[in-house]
Amino acid sequence: MKSELKSPETDQVVLMIIIAGRKQKNALLTSLLASGIHLIDTVYGKGTVCAGYLRNTFGLVPEEKKVVITCASTYAKADLVLKLLVEQFHFDKPNTGIAFTVPIDRVSY
Repeated sequence: MKSELKSPETDQVVLMIIIAGRKQKNALLTSLLASGIHLIDTVYGKGTVCAGYLRNTFGLVPEEKKVVITCASTYAKADLVLKLLVEQFHFDKPNTGIAFTVPIDRVSY
């Protein structure tokens, strides 16, 4: 997993999405709060890919119970969190989790 954002504006707002096993939820939330990210939402999900397909294709066995964490952050904080996910939670290894960001250019309210 590449853990580096490419943007010249470190104060740009991004939406970060993290999908991992439910067992990691508390540790992930603790790490996000410690990183200074406070606008966090969690949703529970269930993986839908057939275990046989993953096992045959990639040699992976999926975990059905997932947590989807979304949070708004600055680019700079999101970059630190993406690095933290690789270093502490091993998101660069199979079956651990996935995280990505989406830039937020404008908000209407």
